[in-house]
Amino acid sequence: MTDSLARRERLALCDLALTLDSSAPTLCGDWDLSSLLAHLIVRERRLLSAGGIIIPKLARFTERAMADEAAAGVPAMVQRLRSPLRTPYALPIVERFAQTMEYFVHHEDIRRAQPGWEPRSLPGEDVDELWSLLSRSGGFLGRGLPVPTVIARSDRPDARATFKKGPDPVVVTGPVGELVMWVYGRSAVVDLRFDGPPEAVARVQAASRSV
Repeated sequence: MTDSLARRERLALCDLALTLDSSAPTLCGDWDLSSLLAHLIVRERRLLSAGGIIIPKLARFTERAMADEAAAGVPAMVQRLRSPLRTPYALPIVERFAQTMEYFVHHEDIRRAQPGWEPRSLPGEDVDELWSLLSRSGGFLGRGLPVPTVIARSDRPDARATFKKGPDPVVVTGPVGELVMWVYGRSAVVDLRFDGPPEAVARVQAASRSV
């Protein structure tokens, strides 16, 4: 494979978007397909307007920029996403760490919001890449978990990552793609197993993990 996983997920997302209506649902709260595409464009191409993604006080500027982008329609937005600008996001190391999860999760946000979705069977090297990125992000992604938590690959039970340190952790085991979607706060996941004290398991399952 010559293209990075981030690049391939970007292109797959674009291909899928062209098969759907602009109002097609996603797993991103109230965002429809048009809103999600606009978010991706603003995040990459309009850096001065993208501050609202992480700073609530700037949200109105980001929302205005997204509305501007969405007005162009899905085909035009897809064309812009297919050809990313030469921004810091285009640097290989930045693309890997800032774009791989972004595009994998948002591709799945679109896929899994449509009727009849099924988990994808990913190539082994892509699974390993997702695991590498996910497992090293535990301190950040697990900051909102209420109790000690560990994630584990169901295809390699020896591969574990601590997301919140502490005794008697809840262990969440599953396919790597499903673990990614769960950690990123999505409910449309399958084949996950939660092991640990019942009260702790219930708290982990009920916790907000939106990223």
